[in-house]
Amino acid sequence: MELTLSMFLIVCPFAFLAGFVDAIGGGGGLISIPAYLIAGLPAHETIYTNRLSACLGTIMATIRYCKNHYIDYALATIGIATAAIGGLLGANLAIMVSETIFKALLIILLPLVAMYVLLKKDLEPKNTKPISRRKQYIIVSAATLFIGMYAGFYGPCSGTFLILVYSACAKMDILKAEGNAKLINMVADICSLSVFLFNGVVLIPLGLTAAVFSIAGNYIGAGIVMKNGSKVIRIVILSVLLLLFLKIIIESASYFIHLF
Repeated sequence: MELTLSMFLIVCPFAFLAGFVDAIGGGGGLISIPAYLIAGLPAHETIYTNRLSACLGTIMATIRYCKNHYIDYALATIGIATAAIGGLLGANLAIMVSETIFKALLIILLPLVAMYVLLKKDLEPKNTKPISRRKQYIIVSAATLFIGMYAGFYGPCSGTFLILVYSACAKMDILKAEGNAKLINMVADICSLSVFLFNGVVLIPLGLTAAVFSIAGNYIGAGIVMKNGSKVIRIVILSVLLLLFLKIIIESASYFIHLF
């Protein structure tokens, strides 16, 4: 596909904004993917090329979380292994099948997740009986495998889902949940990106240029999380879930209109 200057002018500013949002609560793909589509890229090339720019941006945010000790490395170890498997499986599925099934599941899942976040006063686990380390390992490994598959297959909100599962189910501190989610999401992105690069489906010049802006957005967004904690994470997660739900509903409605 021939790249034009207008594509870079459209995609790059939104890549910065997507990186900023993604570093705070995940879901930057809700911003960057529509930008690629508006710039004129086909749907599949959009997903593949967005993975390159988003992945490099996520690496920057992850480095900042690691430097500030917002990573539970023991849980991250098992998460990295399952995220790698999930990311590779999801990416191979993305090349072979349609994303319709995932969208149908999300239409059911997203309102429930958004309602949970809305009704919960904050995302910090308040259980007076913390779960055992063994249960944390089981929850993290199972959730990371499935969310890693989704991240490799489609992507948007995978980091958001990880934060919610880690904080609500694995009872992790919200900043540790955020840091671990960023690290795990990075691993899933790298593994899925390797599949896309191997198959030659990534527009590398556009993806690398957008990555520069994504890195800047991730760096600034990660700094805001460290200063404002769970309050800003909660607001961004709710906004991201709402946007993704509306996006899926609109796309599904458009599909059925054209079908009939």
